[in-house]
Amino acid sequence: MRQGSVRRQGTVPRPRSAGELGWDESLYEDESEGEGENSGTGDGDGDGQQRSGGRNDTGTTRPRKGRRALRWFAIVLAVLILGTAAAGYLYYEHLNGNIDTSPMPEGNRAPEATPNAAGQTPLNILLIGSDARNSAENQKLGGAKETFDGTPLADVQMLLHLSADRSNMSVISMPRDTLLQMPECTDPHSGKVYPATQGRVMTNTSLGRGGPGCTVLAWEKLTNIHIDHFMMVDFAGVVSMADAIGGVPVCVDANIHSRNSKGAGSGLKLEKGTTYIQGEQALQWLRTRYGFEDGSDIGRAKAQHMYMNAMVRELRENATLSSPGKLRRLAEEATSALEVDEGLDTVKKLYDLSNELKRVPPQRITMTTMPYEYVGARVQPKPGDAEQLFRLVRDDVALDGKDSEAKKKDQEKKREESDSDDPAAEPGEIGVQVVNGTATPTTASVPGRASALVALLQGKGYARAAADQSQLPRQERTVIRFPSAELEGDARAVAESLGLPPSSVEESKEVTGVTLVVGSDWRTGDVPPKPEEQDDRTPESADAMNGADDKACMHVNPNFTW
Repeated sequence: MRQGSVRRQGTVPRPRSAGELGWDESLYEDESEGEGENSGTGDGDGDGQQRSGGRNDTGTTRPRKGRRALRWFAIVLAVLILGTAAAGYLYYEHLNGNIDTSPMPEGNRAPEATPNAAGQTPLNILLIGSDARNSAENQKLGGAKETFDGTPLADVQMLLHLSADRSNMSVISMPRDTLLQMPECTDPHSGKVYPATQGRVMTNTSLGRGGPGCTVLAWEKLTNIHIDHFMMVDFAGVVSMADAIGGVPVCVDANIHSRNSKGAGSGLKLEKGTTYIQGEQALQWLRTRYGFEDGSDIGRAKAQHMYMNAMVRELRENATLSSPGKLRRLAEEATSALEVDEGLDTVKKLYDLSNELKRVPPQRITMTTMPYEYVGARVQPKPGDAEQLFRLVRDDVALDGKDSEAKKKDQEKKREESDSDDPAAEPGEIGVQVVNGTATPTTASVPGRASALVALLQGKGYARAAADQSQLPRQERTVIRFPSAELEGDARAVAESLGLPPSSVEESKEVTGVTLVVGSDWRTGDVPPKPEEQDDRTPESADAMNGADDKACMHVNPNFTW
């Protein structure tokens, strides 16, 4: 198996590493600590066509079929900021040998998505990047000599969701300093086991706890969204891919120079208006924090979204890969830059993925950032809004609000269905654990609430119901969880007995049996709250950006103008 943890030297124009767009770690050196966080090591941001093809008999330009396919493949690279191979026929085995792989994690996974009425399932790809400085070129681009060959941090994390019917695409960025509990992870290469964290740590530490598989598990634990694939690329990969593709237009509303009095910053220097950037300048744009908006990771994520959207539009509307030399370079750079899971380990698999992604037009691409709230200098998922965004992805609801009526009816039908292929056992045979999660942001959990619900269940015949004395820090909505399909019928029977809606029943690898988690929405009484009408709107706090928005322009902090 090809491994991404060891990079080859001398076989390609640059050393390899397992990473992506890397962040400016020095920006956190003077900030207050978050709750039980692991802030990692610090650094400064690195310093810093015309269509071709045959003509038809009317005289209009018509892209050749092969080049059109290759251009579509390049569009995939744009959407992922990661790239893929250029075409299957370009010295296929050589390109396959360029691709590094790591396995997906095993066990404790989020449940796979349920197919829609047509039997189609969505596709979720986690895009991961690190600040690894394990090569001379990455060290030069990333700076921070003291961190050379140190533990990499997953400083870029984006979940790309392709809808089941392939009509729309959503991207969710998670700020690198999001505090969360890490699950138990195992390094697939060394076999080392990293125990689950007791407190919360920064999400970017996941990559150092067993590689990209741990980052996948951390996302699934937080969102309950099943992830199908992952992709990673390093500093040097971003530069080489940006050069191979050509310039991408970006806009700033004032002159910008990302450099402060202490020398920290990406070094990006642009004049007001639109500029085509590529190579190292593209990396500077993607890493810039000082100078964009409030100087936070949130502003940087917005700049990344803007770059991704612009690249998609540019490749669709203007760019063609017209020369064999350009195609060869793109193929080499794309396959050499990537580390992927074993499900994407060949050029053909990557090309097939591109054919799936290319079906989505820019106007149906929605870029978002996970809704957040500050905890000191760090952030955590914003109660309500973050779960709303995750639920929309789990339910395959388009974040642009443009789902077809047929799709909406299919989703409503699925929500209303309460039957299961697994028949329920008799109430007296069903074991139910009851957990108290009734805490709110301002009040503690209701004492004895789990025991009260146990009594209610036992009165309905569930003699094996028992209270779990552990208390969750917070659970907004009452849910009934089950670990595997053979217990789904039992879980639905419990929900029906209590008067809970079918939507409250969910599969989860976090439980070992049917588990009633009493949320803060049911702090008193024997009757659960009436479920609110399902709201399928994307939260405003997700700061959604449409892929067709070519008027977007990054706001420059007045302290970084020239």
